[in-house]
Amino acid sequence: MTLSPRLPFFVYGTLRPGEPNHDAFLRGRTHSEEPGRLTGAVLYDGPGYPYAVEERGGVVSGELVTALPEAYPQLLVALDRLEEYAPGDPRNLYERVEREVVRDADGTTVRAWVYVAAPAVVGRLRARGKLIESGDWRDALR
Repeated sequence: MTLSPRLPFFVYGTLRPGEPNHDAFLRGRTHSEEPGRLTGAVLYDGPGYPYAVEERGGVVSGELVTALPEAYPQLLVALDRLEEYAPGDPRNLYERVEREVVRDADGTTVRAWVYVAAPAVVGRLRARGKLIESGDWRDALR
């Protein structure tokens, strides 16, 4: 088994503060949570959760979450399970990828894990999905 680097996570949907999965998965396991944005992606409304799709010119709003070191291994497994991600599985809904995320506070970039729509899902979203123009899933919930 290849070890994954211990990167922060960029969350843009149900894992954001105040959303349904935040407390269940992140409360007590994070060192910091700060607003950020993923460039080069757009957001689609899914059935109760969003999908980020990589696309030039787009921006997705969310939070950059840094896990506590002692919580990281269990958190990575828990988030992979939540996102139904297994390395190399063609049935994945999401793929976990390393991307540059911009911190809103100072404009610096950091490498982070981001769960983006898997290739099989991307085609369906582009054909029939509902694009969230603002790139912020909370706007779609209003």
